[in-house]
Order: sequence, then C-alpha cells, then structure tokens
Amino acid sequence: MNFIAAVQMGKIPHKLLTANGSGTSLVRANSRPEGNYVVPHRVDGVRGGRSRRPYGDTEEDPVDGIVLLKEDHKTVEKLFKQFEKAGDNAHAEKRKIVDQVIDELTTHTWIEEKIFYPAAREAAPDSKGHVLESVEEHHIVLWMLSELKGLDPTDERFDAKMSVLMENVRHHVEEEEKEWFPDVRKAMGRNRLTELGEQMEKAKKKAPGEPLAVPSAHE
Repeated sequence: MNFIAAVQMGKIPHKLLTANGSGTSLVRANSRPEGNYVVPHRVDGVRGGRSRRPYGDTEEDPVDGIVLLKEDHKTVEKLFKQFEKAGDNAHAEKRKIVDQVIDELTTHTWIEEKIFYPAAREAAPDSKGHVLESVEEHHIVLWMLSELKGLDPTDERFDAKMSVLMENVRHHVEEEEKEWFPDVRKAMGRNRLTELGEQMEKAKKKAPGEPLAVPSAHE
C-alpha cells in the first residue's frame, strides 16, 4: 500500500502530514509544534513521550525497525534545517533546537547500539565492518552532543560545533540509508524487522538523557 492510499484509508492520520501536506516527511504523533521547532511531550518524566509510536494509529500497528530509524533521521534533519534557518542572534531558539537534537540523537544511538546493530550483525555477518564504523561515528557524535549540552548558545563555538555535528550526522545517515539498510532488510525480512521495531520502540522509554551514557561514548 502506498502512502497516499494509506492516508485515504485512514491508516495514516492527516495530522501526521507536514505543513505543506505533501506527505514527503512525517512528524511524530507525540510531538506538538511550538514556535518554529517541535517540542516533545513528557510522559512519566521521560522527555519525548516515548511511549507513543512515531507513526500509526494504534498499538496494534506493526513497526518496521528500519522505517522507525529512518523516521528518526527525518525528525533530526527537520531540526537541523530549523537551526540553519534561525538567525545569527536567535540564541534562545537555537538552544531549544539543540536540546531537542541532543535528546533525539541520544535515544537514536542508544536503540541502535542496544538492539539494531547486534541483530544486524547476526543476520548479515558481512555488515560487521559497517557496524564497527557506525559505532565509531556514534562515539564522535555523542561527545559533540555532550559538549553542546553544556555550551552557552552565545559562545562563538556553539554554531561551529553544531555545523560539524550536522555534517557528521548527515554523512552517517546517508551511508546507512543508501548503502546498508537495503542489505539488512534483505537479510532480516519483514517479520524480524517488525519484531525489532517493537523492541526499539519500547527501548526508547528507557533510553538515557545523557549522551555519554550511551555505550559507544566510552568505547
């Protein structure tokens, strides 16, 4: 079933469409707009309201693990673009956007390292090299997130660090989505990916808020 048909049949609610209504990207159902950036709800003290799925109407909707990770990528890319559009002196806005980026990427790297990467290596042994490289890239990103977390947005290094972070993450995402995910999908199959998606969605509720708590930060 394609995206448009899914919307027409009520499988994907219209509220998940972006403002332009094109359906080319989705916004998490558990997020609410505030100003020019997305502010996640808090549920049970966990930032991001991670008990909700990033898409789908009901708890019975299947969650494909690769689709879930790609939706995370879209969410982060949207935040990157908002940061790039913010004015040079929009320090408060940039601070809020960066805090969201820290939250999203910390959670994303956590579920990849705890669940997806081990499963991918098991299903596709040839992916070992890619997994090891990805973990090293995570290490760099997580330390940059930690530095940004404690850096004043008026500091002249703030925008520079964010620019380097965005460059690293975009490179990481491009490699995963174009070079690696297709092979992993073939190796795992739909049922296994759905199982992993369910596990990762649940794991988001337990993800740490501190970037350096993710394993690869100290490997």
